[in-house]
Amino acid sequence: MWQFLSWSAFNLHQHSQQYTENQQAILDCLGKNLKEEGGYYLPNLPAGSGMEEYEKQMKESEGKPWALIHYHKSMNTNMGMNMVRGLVVDIFIVWMLCWILGRFASNSFLTTLITSLFVGFNAFLFESYTAHIWFETFDLMASFIDALMAWGLTGVWLGWWLNRR
Repeated sequence: MWQFLSWSAFNLHQHSQQYTENQQAILDCLGKNLKEEGGYYLPNLPAGSGMEEYEKQMKESEGKPWALIHYHKSMNTNMGMNMVRGLVVDIFIVWMLCWILGRFASNSFLTTLITSLFVGFNAFLFESYTAHIWFETFDLMASFIDALMAWGLTGVWLGWWLNRR
């Protein structure tokens, strides 16, 4: 539920999916110049290029524009299966957290909440923050809020559910 609120109702990730009035021209250009779907880092060199070539290209690129492109030839607007897959993954992740919590010699509401927040913070640091270090993402704070809210709410609920005796 939090992801729905974050991405749609609150639109926290707006800086990573901004509008440009030139979008059709950009999409046309990408369609003409990219032969296959994939992720593209620009500027880059062909695979197998030597270290000297990479160092030269990095020096020449310093201070100039760069881009990270995720290109798809066809948009799939069927959100149903994506939502089902997301729900299944979320249930599995929470099940793994419950398994970890079940191994604690003693548990309490606070222990469950803190453990849940640690899981979310670790996920944020490993994926979102590390990606930001290298690729300067535009929604780092939104991803941080997502981690705290989603895993905090999970911790509150599990803290009550697992300790309701």
